[in-house]
Amino acid sequence: MTHEFELPDVGEGVAEGEIVNWLVETGDPVEEDQPVVEVETDKAVVEVPSPVDGTVAERRAKAGEIVPVGDVIIVFDTDGDGKATETETETEAESEAEAEPASTTDVEAEATDRVFAAPSARRLARERGVDISAVEGSDPSGRITAEDVRAHAEETRAEASDGVESAVQPADESEGDTFTPASEGADRDRTLAVPATRKLADEEGVDIDAVPTDSEHDGEPFVTAEQIEAYTERQQAAQAADTRALQTGEREERVPYKGIRRTIGQQMERSKFTAPHVTHHDEVDVTELVETRDDLKQVAKERGVSLTYMPFVMKAVVAALKDHPYLNASLDESTEEIVLKNYYNVGIAVATDAGLMVPVIDDVNRKGLLQLSSEMNELVTKAREREIAREEMQGGTFTITNFGAVGGEYATPIINHPESAILGLGEIKEKPRVIDGEIVPRKVMTLSLSIDHRIIDGAVAGSFTNTVKQYLNNPALLLL
Repeated sequence: MTHEFELPDVGEGVAEGEIVNWLVETGDPVEEDQPVVEVETDKAVVEVPSPVDGTVAERRAKAGEIVPVGDVIIVFDTDGDGKATETETETEAESEAEAEPASTTDVEAEATDRVFAAPSARRLARERGVDISAVEGSDPSGRITAEDVRAHAEETRAEASDGVESAVQPADESEGDTFTPASEGADRDRTLAVPATRKLADEEGVDIDAVPTDSEHDGEPFVTAEQIEAYTERQQAAQAADTRALQTGEREERVPYKGIRRTIGQQMERSKFTAPHVTHHDEVDVTELVETRDDLKQVAKERGVSLTYMPFVMKAVVAALKDHPYLNASLDESTEEIVLKNYYNVGIAVATDAGLMVPVIDDVNRKGLLQLSSEMNELVTKAREREIAREEMQGGTFTITNFGAVGGEYATPIINHPESAILGLGEIKEKPRVIDGEIVPRKVMTLSLSIDHRIIDGAVAGSFTNTVKQYLNNPALLLL
């Protein structure tokens, strides 16, 4: 008998998904829970497992196709004798047999050449034109990661460059010893030529003073009719080459607006046109924070944790949210109620190859710096590898975005709807500050706080920022 497998709701309320990559071929045996296809939703790429044991009888969607949830994407033969799919399988078998008989050796090789790779690795391989079956996985289990693909691509590029010959072909000497590129004409004030040559130059529209020549007459440059004709041909050839280049080159490229990019756009549009944004900018002296983090970094490293500034900021933000609860809230428009939240789930905006994602660290108020670092690093890695689960990006009450990582100081962050505020961090720079009447260099971080002005006033935003500054300026307060 056969089992028609419909595209399931691989997220929460997902309406459709893009078939990114099939992991099985027609005729492949599969086991229950074995991943058979990678599907991209509006948040992530997920591997969809087989619901049954059997054999792949038919794939009903192509890679790159967007399929509504509930449509049949694959058919399994589950009885093992192929009777129920006799017509389909026989047709396929006949066509395959006519095209190319498969040997036992081929079948065995195909069965043993199954590639195990993360969805992000498969996507990256496609984008870079890498044959993923040629990539060696660094994971102990043999699973291929995106880093493995990058390393393979670099290695392949390096090998190719070693044996590359110059693409620039030398000029054919048969064209003449006096060959000059058409774009490099002479630039003389006076040129001698017979009247017939001047008439030819006029007919061809050629400036005779621009025609290259090694000939002279009475010590003056002398151009012949043959040189006029050769120069004209080179000019025409160059113009034709320019025309071909313009015709073959792509002036525009259209990229489908879908998947994560479309979701980001819709979320930004909804937030911007729902909540009236106001952004408060400020600076904070974080010299002591920099020193504290430097002191703790080695300790954290010995415990296997990479300690960044973000966990300190998260703790400072939560301390400020406790004092200013309207920044840890949302507006329920249906009931016209402001929902104040007594839990502190902080989202961290992460730039990925696919676009912006916001993993959420739950209950920040209950965790220490190292635990926050560990959880954040894990979620950020999963987001960049496109392996993060949808539920790991939900339930946030406040968001932090670190645009300073790319060198910026100020921005106007858009609130992660339905939250009521978002804090942007600028780059830490050394700036002059006056202390005890003297100008001294200090480490300074910029802050950009966007608020939903429907429920938060500017004065509250300023007070919240001052509290955050107080903790970042004196990180010892975070220990209380």
